Amino acid sequence: MPNHIGARKLAMAFTVRLLLFSSLFLLSVSVFAQTNGSIAVGDFLTATAANSSPWLSPSGDFAFGFLPLGSNDLFLLSIWYAKIPDRTIVWYANRDNEAAVAPKGSTVNLTANSGLVLNSPQGEELWKSGTSVGVVANGVMNDTGNFVLQDRNSESLWETFNNPTDTMLPGQTLERSGKLSSRQSETNYSKGRFQLLLQEDGNLVLSTINLPTNFANSPYYATDTTSGTVAGSEGKELVFNVSGYLYVLRENGGKYNLAVGEVVSARDNYIRATLNFDGIFAQYYHPKNFTGNVSWTILWSEPDNICQRITESSGVGVCGYNSICTLKGDKRPTCGCPRGFSLLDPNDPYRGCKPDFIQGCKEDELSGTKDLYDVEVLTNTDWPISDYVQLKPFTAEKCNESCFQDCLCAVAIFRSETCWKKKLPLSNGRVDVSLNSQAFIKVRKDNSTLPIRAPQLPCPDEL
Repeated sequence: MPNHIGARKLAMAFTVRLLLFSSLFLLSVSVFAQTNGSIAVGDFLTATAANSSPWLSPSGDFAFGFLPLGSNDLFLLSIWYAKIPDRTIVWYANRDNEAAVAPKGSTVNLTANSGLVLNSPQGEELWKSGTSVGVVANGVMNDTGNFVLQDRNSESLWETFNNPTDTMLPGQTLERSGKLSSRQSETNYSKGRFQLLLQEDGNLVLSTINLPTNFANSPYYATDTTSGTVAGSEGKELVFNVSGYLYVLRENGGKYNLAVGEVVSARDNYIRATLNFDGIFAQYYHPKNFTGNVSWTILWSEPDNICQRITESSGVGVCGYNSICTLKGDKRPTCGCPRGFSLLDPNDPYRGCKPDFIQGCKEDELSGTKDLYDVEVLTNTDWPISDYVQLKPFTAEKCNESCFQDCLCAVAIFRSETCWKKKLPLSNGRVDVSLNSQAFIKVRKDNSTLPIRAPQLPCPDEL
């Protein structure tokens, strides 16, 4: 009998241990299933603040899902760094140059035939990834930041690395005709005015775009990796390798490094290369382990001075018409209006400026007075290609007076005994301390307004 009781106790203890082990095993499998980055066909996410759990990569470094845009119940389907406070976005859904902004209650579904499909609460299709061939078996949110749709053989059918927006990550490449497009502003994710493109000739260029078309102006930065005296010297692809080096790989295997200098550890830092909304292409790093308030640090950027590098005959420059571009200490441009002008869009200083007065020969004539304008003098400021006449040799006083008396003239620039008279709209405005110039800007006086013309009465003969 005692042996029988002992056997029962031993069996019960074994059973308890087995149940405990099984529970732990199932728990670990469950946790793994939630964090291995794999998403099954039929899974979906809903754009709500209360239920915004994203699909995470295995390490939890990257997240795919909905991020709120401000406080207006709009969301952006995107991929972001999940472990840093500002949740920096590295990819976002867009269609026809517009960000796929989703209202609250929208869903993204992983489907077998159409890949990722984003629908509004009313069922309207807002965006879909699509697949060229094959049937989707599952999706994977990788630790590289790449979201991949796979078939049953784990072959890639579609991936975000092949459909980039404004950012590249280590492990990502751009083939010929591949490009990054800037967003319109820091908070507007629709297509902006700047583009990074690996051309068919192998040249990597930064250009402005004349929206809403895709017409590209002359590059303001180029690697010149085209065919030359050495066979195979043209660029084949832009490579951002896993160590954090960014270079153009040539056909002959040679490399053109976009930056020469130290490269931070990709093991200890998050690294990205982003075409910013203001046209600056820059590489950044952020420590993975940090305490306190830590932000992204710039490693390098191109171009050195975008205000001076962009001069467009068919575009508006960095800051839009009638604006002035000034370079900040971090090599990022800032835009402002001269006195007598105000922003076209108070919420977007990069869209240009408009005059706060009406200027023109007919308007000046109707005013009935000759004392219409003051002159604002700015140093080392220019709008290089807006002139319609050049006067030489001339003095600063004569240059000022000539513009003041000319009803077509809005601004006159004097430099090196030469006067350039310019009319509106002014383009490619910038500050350049090397100019040693003066700008004379005509500004309508506050008390000078156009008279209100009385309506013309019909002649008695016409009655």
